[in-house]
Amino acid sequence: MDFAAARKVMVDSQVRVNDVTDRDLQAAMGAVERERFCAAERAFAAYADIEPEITGDRQLMLPRDLAKLLQAVDARSGETALVMAGPYAAAVLARMGLTVTAQESDAAVFEVAGAALADEGVSTVVAPLSEPQGEGYDLIVSEAAVPERPESWLATLRPGGRLAVVERAGPVGKAVLYVRGRDGVSRRELFDAMPPVLAELIRTPAFAL
Repeated sequence: MDFAAARKVMVDSQVRVNDVTDRDLQAAMGAVERERFCAAERAFAAYADIEPEITGDRQLMLPRDLAKLLQAVDARSGETALVMAGPYAAAVLARMGLTVTAQESDAAVFEVAGAALADEGVSTVVAPLSEPQGEGYDLIVSEAAVPERPESWLATLRPGGRLAVVERAGPVGKAVLYVRGRDGVSRRELFDAMPPVLAELIRTPAFAL
């Protein structure tokens, strides 16, 4: 399979046509080898309009949705980023000139994508996704959805930092952009999306007698 040609088709047919006009982002998605971030037997599907499996219950986000999410977060070269459950997004941001840490709770994800992340200069850390590692980030992104506002993630942003994530409590989620100010956090809804929800962030119902 000609992955380079497939990559170009992905950018032309799934990214540019969906109002993603950031040329640095387009170039990064046209350069990062997406097939290296999913299970080897699923590499043929890396550029299709689907969510191919990485490993276990982890999947790559749709190219269209990820491109729109990354454009909304307004990533800039020289910034620091934390990417939760999103190795491909981490590589794209690194290719755009950011200093990136990719965090996963399942080390098996890095068994699949670790070499590709190392090639892009991305640092990796294995820790529960409810416990973001580090602080003072300029931006945080996740390829997976969260069931509710991720307060622990927001707490690691510097003033002026941005968080882009899909919040999903039902069949359809909403991509949102948070911006941390000195006196609070703003929230703006962006578009509908349906990536899988991070099961480990779903609260276990508590029962009381």
